[in-house]
Amino acid sequence: MKPPMPAAWVRWESMRSAGTFQSGCDGLRMLGSCDRLVSAGAGQCLHARDQAMRPFCRALISLTAAVATGLAAQEPARISFETYTLANGLKVILAPDHSSQVVAVDVWYHVGSRDEVKGRTGFAHLFEHMMFQGSANVKKAEHFQLVERAGGSLNGSTAEDRTNYFEALPSNRLNLGLWLEADRMRSLAVSDSTFANQREAVKEERRLRVDNQPYASAIFEGMYALSDTSSCFPYAHSIIGSMDDLNAAKTADVKAFFDLYYSPNNATLTVVGDFEPAQAKSLIQQYFGDIARGSEPPPVRCEAKFNPGAIRRQWPDAKANLPAVLLAYRVPEYRHADMPAIDLLTTILGQGESSRINKSVVRDRKLAQFAIVLSNPASPRRGPGVLLALGITNQGVSPDSLEAGLAAEFARVVREGVTDAELAKAKNAYRTQLITQQQQALAKAEALQAADLFLGDPEAVNTNWRRFLTVTTDDIKRVAGSYFRPENSLVLLITPGGPK
Repeated sequence: MKPPMPAAWVRWESMRSAGTFQSGCDGLRMLGSCDRLVSAGAGQCLHARDQAMRPFCRALISLTAAVATGLAAQEPARISFETYTLANGLKVILAPDHSSQVVAVDVWYHVGSRDEVKGRTGFAHLFEHMMFQGSANVKKAEHFQLVERAGGSLNGSTAEDRTNYFEALPSNRLNLGLWLEADRMRSLAVSDSTFANQREAVKEERRLRVDNQPYASAIFEGMYALSDTSSCFPYAHSIIGSMDDLNAAKTADVKAFFDLYYSPNNATLTVVGDFEPAQAKSLIQQYFGDIARGSEPPPVRCEAKFNPGAIRRQWPDAKANLPAVLLAYRVPEYRHADMPAIDLLTTILGQGESSRINKSVVRDRKLAQFAIVLSNPASPRRGPGVLLALGITNQGVSPDSLEAGLAAEFARVVREGVTDAELAKAKNAYRTQLITQQQQALAKAEALQAADLFLGDPEAVNTNWRRFLTVTTDDIKRVAGSYFRPENSLVLLITPGGPK
């Protein structure tokens, strides 16, 4: 399943231009990661080998700059909503918006890879597939057909902390989206045949998106080495999980996982768009009201440890043509007061043509043909997070040289901080992204869901931006000094070669 449209343009295609990825961002979509791979500078597409695309890219840059300038003085429009809870525990968020005749139905189940236990990994992502295999009143794959025939779109995605399923529909088909989501919440078809079929689909997806994509395994598996499996297993294994675990699983194991986590009391339903609240409430009660409440899922236990000592590993990659380096640091959960500064540092250090690492490591010193910095590539987290830099060496450059170049830029921020101009530019990029995402019903629904889950209150959708725009250069320097430390880091030296 693919994630919703990203909040800002993804510039991962520059890796394909460099000859390192053939499928652009496709290798990331499986894990719901694309919407985190955001570059503040659309100008990266000027590296494209396709000469015909360059005028378009230049126009796109000009448009982006104009939008950023125009929005710099604006505050994000307030999203009006109401929230209530059904007797069975389903939390509902309603946000009418009559600006277009579209409605988004968005269900977040509060389950992801962090809820899995040793020996039973990969279940959350498996259900991203299983949830489209039919239910009591919907045949296998009919969910897609019904929505698309109504003129809508749909999908789902998995991350460490949540799994989401959504439909964007013409507003007169709100009832269809609600009915479909309720039917599979109540009566998903979990059988030997559907499990066996989708287990094979997950294996194939892994081969396509991770095993056969250069550098992908370092991001989607290697970065989890930052967490210790004994003290924080929830964030110490990948979202896609272990194929050995899936092979060993029985249908009863999978059904028990569904019964525990895919219940109304472990979900939030958000409806945004052109609808009348009274009608929506009536439909929600009709479709969801009689679904039985489930057992309460067990709490997730993770003892986050910062600065436990540097980790340095070789990471053979049979699909890589050139060596690469992944440098990662532990960061706190999303709601932590330091995270806005960390996210802004992500932009300053490694997103866009004007970012520090792109200018210094890629253009000036020519240590890398591509580099990017990402914060929590899949999604925000309710537990310890990660900020990582990935660089792919130029011909003739050793991984050690690239590692030193990347580390030097992090050390420079610790030592010197950032300029007022750099911070202002990063804030403008954030503000532009924030305002732009409010133009689509589904993006609003996702923003409300994220505020509710990661910040504890959907009202935070209207206030979280202040955390970012009040960050100072002193905050940036302090936060960099707290987390960009060798003893808080992971280094993966990615080398072309045989299987890891």
